[in-house]
Amino acid sequence: MPKQSALDTLLELAQTRTDDAAKRLGALNAQGVDMEAKLALLVQYWQEYSSRFQASMKQGITASGWRNYQEFLDKLDAAIVQQRGLLAATQQRVENSRLDWQSARRTLKSYHTLAQRQMRVELLHLARHEQKETDEYAVNAAARPKE
Repeated sequence: MPKQSALDTLLELAQTRTDDAAKRLGALNAQGVDMEAKLALLVQYWQEYSSRFQASMKQGITASGWRNYQEFLDKLDAAIVQQRGLLAATQQRVENSRLDWQSARRTLKSYHTLAQRQMRVELLHLARHEQKETDEYAVNAAARPKE
């Protein structure tokens, strides 16, 4: 079995780094989608509750009922603000993760390019060696006396 070259080791490490970065990016993307859905649900719930509050106000509402609606809408507002902050932070992590993955992918491609160049050099060297052996065989065959 041929000894593993330093370039092969670098290729394996770069592939592992790229795979890991892709997994992290996928997980963060899924987390971002989940957070967007939660935010949309909170906004939808706020809109529905606000509509109910408006309808109750038209029909007449007690002071305690009004206060309860307002307190709950304030809590929903705070939850929406908090969710937007979490979403923004997650989107930033997604972007950073995307940059990490792209960097890892560029490194991997660079190592692949180096490996291909090395392979071409080795094949050229092998072809020259085989041609030299073929030429030497032809010279030796021509120098042999004919029977």
